[in-house]
Parts: sequence; structure tokens; C-alpha cells
Amino acid sequence: MKTKILVIDDEASFRESLEETLADFGFEAVGVASAEEALELSLSDFLMAFIDFELPGMNGLEGLASLKKKTKDSLPVVVLTAHLDSANTIEAMKLGAFDHLTKPVSRASIEKVVAEIRALRMSAPSSETSSSKPFGQAADQQLIARSPAMRDVLKAIGRLSNSDATVLITGETGSGKELVARSLHSSSARASKPMIAINCAAIPETLLESELFGSVRGAFTGASADRKGAFQHAQGGTLFLDEIGDMSLPLQAKLLRALQEREIVQVGSAKPISIDVRFIAATHQNLERAVEAKLFRQDLFYRLNVVQISLPSLRDRPEDIQPLAESFLRVHAGKQPKHFSTEALQKLSRYAFPGNVRELQNIVERSSIMSKGAVIEESEITLGHEQPASGLDQETLKMSLPDAVESLERRMILSALDGSSWNRSEAARKLGIQRQLLYTKMRAYNIVEPLS
Repeated sequence: MKTKILVIDDEASFRESLEETLADFGFEAVGVASAEEALELSLSDFLMAFIDFELPGMNGLEGLASLKKKTKDSLPVVVLTAHLDSANTIEAMKLGAFDHLTKPVSRASIEKVVAEIRALRMSAPSSETSSSKPFGQAADQQLIARSPAMRDVLKAIGRLSNSDATVLITGETGSGKELVARSLHSSSARASKPMIAINCAAIPETLLESELFGSVRGAFTGASADRKGAFQHAQGGTLFLDEIGDMSLPLQAKLLRALQEREIVQVGSAKPISIDVRFIAATHQNLERAVEAKLFRQDLFYRLNVVQISLPSLRDRPEDIQPLAESFLRVHAGKQPKHFSTEALQKLSRYAFPGNVRELQNIVERSSIMSKGAVIEESEITLGHEQPASGLDQETLKMSLPDAVESLERRMILSALDGSSWNRSEAARKLGIQRQLLYTKMRAYNIVEPLS
């Protein structure tokens, strides 16, 4: 007897085409036009099911939930959609979809997902000896994902929605690590509680400990009252530590203890405080190499690397450039709608974006401001390698030496920050100065990171 696969789609031509494809692969395909019809069948007879997102009556997500409920989560279900939508992908994975595929679906994609499910079903313990386990589970915040690599990220967010596991997000500076962290939080059971984000590279080392763990009155000069730290502010919710690779070794040891013992000790105190937080960390560095170089604790790395989500750089996801640019333009254009010319979009698509999504956002914002009309032309888009030279102009030459030095220093700092997507550690390395000196000069010149 051939293995059965259920196909739920109200579009007869697509349903029949998928049935034929599955028959070519040696399966018996059973097609129905609605989720209600599918629920009338004996679902234990099927290896898996395909369900369309847009169905009459009960929609695809409602049908997915009902199928999972009726089979006690034992039937793998693949959701099909003709329209890509990040929120729908995440919601489908949250409800337990095995995968979420976009129409038209290639034969290779069908063969691959069916093979994965078949291998998983064959290796799973029988229901007599083990309770059924979900095949997949989520998140939300609007992440734009047209590329396969980013859709895999969305699916990972969805599957993690019912978990409190520690997550390490890796990726280049500006690739969207904090947005992924916020999606993980907003799709979790802790969504109603706060998410506290701390950038370890943006806070001087001398202050980072008290920012994380809090301090008691008299702990140091200026500590006139007890002060809660990020762990306490995130109680019941999520603590996100960005650029954790920049954390000093002594502070890494204290963080490790907090993760292991689920308690912290405030600066200047000896009294432990219990914590209940979901922990997410992110870095643009290769932590495994940092461990080898004795710059990062191996035991902390293992604690953090329970689940890793690797974000692709924007140059590795060119399909996302246009929808991201158009999304940013809608935000920055405000009440005067604008759009890109075909040539402008082609120019963006050819660029490598060393600063990733953050650089694209800055380019779009600048183009929106400088564009004269409703259409942004190719000539109105200035890319990184086309920035005007920052050499000494006539105005600078007319300044006093101290003013000229200050002007040049400020421009160099802004250029380094912009070129490193405002990663202070990276900018300090480019400038050949200590990070603390960079902070001092940023304060002196009133340099503040622009809102993104």
C-alpha cells in the first residue's frame, strides 16, 4: 500500500498538479477543497498534509490548528501561501507547522520537505512507547524576508516561541540582530513582560557591571541610593545583551554565575537576588575564535550557544533589498509618498552594503530628504563609496588651528562610526584610539547615534 499524503487546497488546478507530483514520487495523494473536509477524514492514515493559507470557511492557520489538535500534534503539516508575509510565516510556525512554502512550489522543494518528514516519522518512537511531540513551533515583529536565508530565520523564531532556551544571534554589524531578539521576545510567553536591551560595546566597562546587576547605596562614589540593574528590570521578561563579545573576562565570570544560578548580586552587596529572565545574546564576532584566543570564556560560550540563529549579511540576501528599501521609504517619506525609479532600485541591488540593513536604511533616509520630486532617481542615491571627499576645504583652511583640528576630528569620528554602523569598538579600532577615548570625544562633540 502506498503512503498517503493529504492535500488541502480550494484551487483545483494547483491541487491536482500537486497530487500528480506526489504520485510521481510514489505516494498516494488525497485532495480536498477545505479544512472542514480534511477534518472528516481518518488523519492517522496520512504521512503528512499540505494546506493552503487562503481557504474558504476555515482559513489555513485555523485549519492547521484544528489538524494539530485532532491528531494531538502528531501530523506534520506544511502551509502553502501565494503571498509572502513575515507575520504569517511566524504564526504558522508558532502553531506547529513543519514548514511554510511559497507558491508556486518547485518539485525539488516538495521532494525535500516530504523526504524530511518521512525520515523524521521513521526515526520517531511509536505512540505506544512515547507521547507525541510537536514538529514545529514562535514570534513577531515585522521582519522583511523574501530570501530563503531570512525565511529560515523566521521559521527558527517561530519554532522557538514556546521555549525559554537561551539564544545566541550572530551576524555582521547592522544585519538586524536586535530586531530578531525583539521578535523572539514578542512571540514568546514572556511578551507581556519587559524586554531590556543592553549594548555591551556602548557602555564603558566601569559602568557595565552596575548597569547589569544594579548597585546599593554607597557601593561607589555617587551611589546615593539603591539602583536596580537590567536583570531586575527584565524580571519575568527577556534580557538582550548585544555585542556580548566586547564584555571583559571578569564580567563574563559574573554573567556566567547569573545564568547558572539564576541569581545576581548587586554591586556593593552580598545578598543574592533570584531572577527569572529569558536570556538572548548577540555578537558580530566569532566567539569560537575569541575562546581560542582566551578573550572569551569557553564555559560562558557553551551557556550562550544553546540555540544559535545566524543572520545573513544583506549582500547574501539580495532578494530583500528592494522590499526593505521600499519599506524604509514609506517610513521616511512621511506625508509625501515617494517611490524609487527602476534604475535607482537596480543601483541599490548592485551595491554590496558593508553596513548591511542599517546602511540601507541610512541611504534611503538620506535619499528621501535630498530628493526633489516624488520619484527618487538613480543620481539621487549616494552609496558609501560615492561619499564626498572629507579633505580640507576652503572653509576649514580659514579656521584657527584648534577649530580646524576639532572639525577634522569630528568628521573622522563620524566617518568611522558611519562606516562601522555605529559599532563603537569597531570605530575605535579604525581610528586607532581606545574605546573610552572615543566615548569622551563623542560627548565633547555632542555626537549622538541617529534614530533608526
